[in-house]
Amino acid sequence: MGKLFGTDGVRGVANTELTGKLAFQVGQAGAYVLTKETKKQPKIIVARDTRISGTMLEAALVAGICSVGAKAISIGVVPTPAVSYLTRELGADAGVMISASHNPLEFNGIKFFNSEGYKLRDELEDEIENLILTRSDNIPLPTGEEVGTWDMDHDVIGKYIDFVCSTIPGDLKGLKVLIDCANGAAFEVAPIALKRLGADVEVIHYKPNGVNINRLCGSTHMEDLQNQVVGRGMEVGIAFDGDADRCLAVDENGEMIDGDQILSIIGLDMKKGGRLKRDTIVATVMSNLGLSVMSKEQDINLIQTRVGDRYVLEKMLKHNYNLGGEQSGHVILLDYNTTGDGLVTAIQLLYVMKKTGKSLSELKRCMDVFPQVLINAHVKNENKHAYLEDLEIQEAIEALEEKFKGEGRVLIRPSGTEPLVRVMIEGKDKEIIEEEAKKLASFIEEKLGQ
Repeated sequence: MGKLFGTDGVRGVANTELTGKLAFQVGQAGAYVLTKETKKQPKIIVARDTRISGTMLEAALVAGICSVGAKAISIGVVPTPAVSYLTRELGADAGVMISASHNPLEFNGIKFFNSEGYKLRDELEDEIENLILTRSDNIPLPTGEEVGTWDMDHDVIGKYIDFVCSTIPGDLKGLKVLIDCANGAAFEVAPIALKRLGADVEVIHYKPNGVNINRLCGSTHMEDLQNQVVGRGMEVGIAFDGDADRCLAVDENGEMIDGDQILSIIGLDMKKGGRLKRDTIVATVMSNLGLSVMSKEQDINLIQTRVGDRYVLEKMLKHNYNLGGEQSGHVILLDYNTTGDGLVTAIQLLYVMKKTGKSLSELKRCMDVFPQVLINAHVKNENKHAYLEDLEIQEAIEALEEKFKGEGRVLIRPSGTEPLVRVMIEGKDKEIIEEEAKKLASFIEEKLGQ
């Protein structure tokens, strides 16, 4: 796989790139690095999403954890943010989630959380990676009664449900909500939580069978939710991704509400209530120009980072901000959780609707969305960064930047988790920017996809 850790843990096609052997090595090295200073037997929380490859990888990962004397506690199929929360709540030394998030079925991944529920710093990931790639024999392997153990505790998810329900001071009674669980990790907890808060809940794509996660559903495929919100006469739709660390929404007219709009709605409500620290929202360079315009109009500071929720979080922690996120719906509310939490985000958005009495179509008017097109160029994984060195590609990019100067922008970046180069163009005329984005993406594929 080359470099193991991407922007969100170790990820690849299960059983060819992310093999059982690699999962064992990641579990062993990760457990050792994260618990080597522990004076007692370390405790590590392990969870997964609904992919068919999850149990295979979990068994291998746990074997690696136990091989260094740690205690693994499997909590079953739960959202990624539940692992972050429960690692802190249960006083564990680390947490691990087996998931490829919004990616297609054939992918899977492994991401770690430290004892405080945060994703790992680059230095720790590098240390784990070096142990694996150098096949170090420096990891001590206990024997006899010192070998680690594997326990199951699927009941602790109730603590997470209690937590998410506690993040609002009221209820959601009277709201008609349709949830799309993406046949993923939210399929049990999301309906339970929203019903407990009093919402009138209906659910779609909540019957995972191991192979239908994210398949034409969830936050990456919103069409069914959009149609059913209108068809069923619901007030709002919520779509999670495979591991429920993000969510997107649909208003009563079937119009999609993306992460930038969710940040705007929640951010404005927090500012009016005096809860938005330093009157600041942290977003990425991929955020829509409309978010910047809204922020200026509402006297909110908008700080933009490179793409990736880890960079948003780093900026938030460094400067004590409490709201940040990405257009994809990955929203970080540091007053509640240490990572993006789709269910908490959904509850905050729904509560703004409930307490203001406004529809989502009314609330979204706080931000005008500028036309934006994102086209993926499929390239060889090892070529994801080669566009930076290719003179012909750079000339094509510069020509587009000049064309849209003053009326939009061009942003090119490699995917952190897939063999893709993403071409994003923002401008006034959607037809023109879509045509130009497709032409550039095709050119990049032609040059780097061979």
